[in-house]
Amino acid sequence: MAEVIPFRGVLYNVPRISRSSGEDLLAPPYDIITPDCQEELYRKSPYNIVRIDFGRQLPGDDAAANRYSRAKESLDSWLKDEVLIRSDRPCYYSYEISYTMGNIEKVLRGFLGLVRLEELGKGDIYPHEYTHSKPKKDRLSLMKICNANISPIFSLYSGKERRTSSVLSEVNRSKPYIEARDRDGSVHRLWEISGADALDTIRREVGGSAIFIADGHHRYETALEYQKEMRAKEGPSDGPRPYDYVLMFLAHIADEGLTVLPTHRLAESLPADALDLLASDFRIEEITGGFDIPGSIAGKRDVFGLYTGGQTWHRLTYTGEGINGAPPALRDLDVTVLHDLIFKQLLDIDRVSYEMDVSKCLQSVRDGRYAAAFFLNPTRVEDVERVALSSLRMPPKSTYFFPKLLTGLVLNIF
Repeated sequence: MAEVIPFRGVLYNVPRISRSSGEDLLAPPYDIITPDCQEELYRKSPYNIVRIDFGRQLPGDDAAANRYSRAKESLDSWLKDEVLIRSDRPCYYSYEISYTMGNIEKVLRGFLGLVRLEELGKGDIYPHEYTHSKPKKDRLSLMKICNANISPIFSLYSGKERRTSSVLSEVNRSKPYIEARDRDGSVHRLWEISGADALDTIRREVGGSAIFIADGHHRYETALEYQKEMRAKEGPSDGPRPYDYVLMFLAHIADEGLTVLPTHRLAESLPADALDLLASDFRIEEITGGFDIPGSIAGKRDVFGLYTGGQTWHRLTYTGEGINGAPPALRDLDVTVLHDLIFKQLLDIDRVSYEMDVSKCLQSVRDGRYAAAFFLNPTRVEDVERVALSSLRMPPKSTYFFPKLLTGLVLNIF
């Protein structure tokens, strides 16, 4: 069974830096921070967490002086000056996000805790998609110099009784320790959970369930690599060491506040006879005007949008029964049909980029930066669970869990 424990997290010393608000101190996940966003976060406060988690690269950086060494310097000085302080006893940390999606107000509730690392596929922690190597190298460099988890992994747990959800609802009635509104307008709130009964309830329920990585595969695999290096360096131990655990945000897999959004694909090239090639496996409809493509395909399995420029786009409806040779859990997923059939077998597309914003996808094609945009529906949470439990993985960027967690609410320093 997965082991989920409370810990003495490191938090911003809110009274010490009372002139700074949560918005000034916290940051989005590193992988969605643009250069403009990074500069904005730097301007907000000399203590913004971006200086540690995703600092600037500067001219003249070398192996000794670089954004990772500056991250360590900031972390050490903030701890020394008590800008950051450690909780005085082990806690879980209730984390609630209020947001609006399609004019519907939603609330996601979960908690932050430490989860004991397990080799993927050999325990009760399950990934669901493949990763790229470059982000893992970056995260490992940061972890090695800071000896810390700066940002949490977004994970889901299953369970029928929902006792943890009841604990969180009760805790969240009090005033939060810190509160912040992000760039999307979502409001993030954090509470410490230190009562013995509450800690025991959470540990027992969540520790006895399967855990599914929703967002943060790179960080989990990085934590495994760091653990491997440290074990080789320090030798065997009779008990767990700090690096045997990783910081996670855990929400119930059936939480009504959970949203999954699609990530669309941009293709650098497209065969001139692409529609003819697609016609063998898809019913193709040409649609003039009305570029609410996600709305036009929403709620339909095996339906995609294709835009190649101009005033029309094409709706592609898959007429097959799944990808031959693919495992049952993968064979009829939209992302599998898109990558394995459309990209690999029919159109020979091997270079794609990823974009959430529909208007940016359309404009990128109109500007000639890409030959085509492929639009798809979001992957369902139940598909994530099914694929993960089958010890399989989807293509990269198959899911985009929303809302995104803020970085800096709680740090895990080894």
